[in-house]
Amino acid sequence: MITVTNLAIQFGKRVLYKDVNLKFTAGNIYGVIGANGAGKSTLLRAISGELEPNKGTVELGAGERLSVLEQDHFKYDNYTVINTVLMGHQPLWENMQERDALYSKAEMTDEDGNRAAELEEAFAEMDGWNAESDAAQLLSGLGIKEDSHYKLMSELSNNEKVRVMMAKALFGNPDNLLLDEPTNDLDLDTVQWLEEYLSNVEQTVLVVSHDRHFLDAVSTQTVDIDFGKVTVFAGNYSFWYQSSQLALKQAQNQKAKAEEKRKELEEFIRRFSANVAKSKQTTSRKKMLEKLNVDEITPSTRKYPGIIFTMEREPGNQILEVENLKAVDADGTVLFDNVSFNIEKGQKTVFLSHNPKAMTALFEIINGNREADGGTYKWGITITTAYLPLDNTEFFQTDKNLVEWLSQYGPGNEVAMKGFLGRMLFKQEEVEKKVNVLSGGEKMRCMIARMQLQNANCLILDTPTNHLDLESIQAFNNNLVGFKGNILFSSHDHEFINTVADRIIELTPKGTIDKLMTYDDYIYDEAIKEQKAAMYNE
Repeated sequence: MITVTNLAIQFGKRVLYKDVNLKFTAGNIYGVIGANGAGKSTLLRAISGELEPNKGTVELGAGERLSVLEQDHFKYDNYTVINTVLMGHQPLWENMQERDALYSKAEMTDEDGNRAAELEEAFAEMDGWNAESDAAQLLSGLGIKEDSHYKLMSELSNNEKVRVMMAKALFGNPDNLLLDEPTNDLDLDTVQWLEEYLSNVEQTVLVVSHDRHFLDAVSTQTVDIDFGKVTVFAGNYSFWYQSSQLALKQAQNQKAKAEEKRKELEEFIRRFSANVAKSKQTTSRKKMLEKLNVDEITPSTRKYPGIIFTMEREPGNQILEVENLKAVDADGTVLFDNVSFNIEKGQKTVFLSHNPKAMTALFEIINGNREADGGTYKWGITITTAYLPLDNTEFFQTDKNLVEWLSQYGPGNEVAMKGFLGRMLFKQEEVEKKVNVLSGGEKMRCMIARMQLQNANCLILDTPTNHLDLESIQAFNNNLVGFKGNILFSSHDHEFINTVADRIIELTPKGTIDKLMTYDDYIYDEAIKEQKAAMYNE
């Protein structure tokens, strides 16, 4: 349990929030949401003790332990992977170190013997004899193979380090757990494992994430930071989003009577509760909607960018034909081979692979930026494409300001370009900024604006939600669902894939798995799981 009393945090004259009084209880997972800069990560830092609040206190239950997902991936480079995980349970780790020091002595005194007995008793109480096997099980679940468990952390890739830090945070069943962006750099299979793992925890968990499906799958409560306040609502992100949009619509409809509004909200709650009960998601195992109060549903101050893709011309029936395509990485790894498919008009196709380099290689090839190592591809003569690459660095190596930069990619005067940037949530004073100093999220919004100016009838998107906040992801997602042209994309965002894609093509070193179905149906299909294992030699 975590009790926050009269908490206030401000930086200079800017007050993030004040008078925060909350109690986070065991058995609940709290999804923390808020616009960029609202103070989501700051709240977790204050609870962990890393940040001293301007006012107020944070207290844990008596004798309880708190664990935090650390972001410094180089801190443990001189330790083995298994020992790094064991350090997640600090009392156990300190016990092990002291025991080892005592037993390494050439001779032990009576005092040493008594201390060793005390340590052994405490070691057993903390389930120390099973510690290494428990740590190994966590690592394996997170995709770290056994032959890496005793390597130094410095020998691992950054993606592998992320998984080890996650195992460290989860190890030893801490009473309270703080997770800031836990799905970053995790593949879809590992995210699914983490969802399943968290669905069974009985601790108090606070999680900040831009992954909507993950928040929906694990959260039993939503902590919304808005209006300079921190408020807890029953339900997950989807409930909060849909209810806040409904409240906004009602606020804009001044003619609606109060009683009619209340009935509409109550009907929404009833329908949402019924959907949760039928859901396959892990939240269906929890009492997610113990209490829903109509009076709690209010419009949000969030602003959503105006992302609208339009087509200059209707596509013909021939979209893209790919035959026996092959790509090999620089180190000789076969990314994919014998890839053949024909994209039909209107299809929205997601490409998957165990190796994320495979999707990028495919998109670079069909955009003419990379030579294939075998095979051919052919676009239909009516097809115009707009490409959102994974790496956009080359686009921003200039000292042009935002207006000048965007003007390169579409017709229109300065006023029109400023209006366009305004719809992408760039304020008046921001449009004069040099593009080479933009943040990752700002650059991604610029790239999306560039795509919209192209009026293409086929969108190619390589991991499009990278660096975007929840509001931008939601707006992007909503527009793609209704887009009438073709979409070829890859993503680590479960909700994005499941709501946009109607076709799944998985790229493997031995060809493709090609299915016309939703992503949820794809990942739960046992026959497909067996087919994938054979294609990847698992």
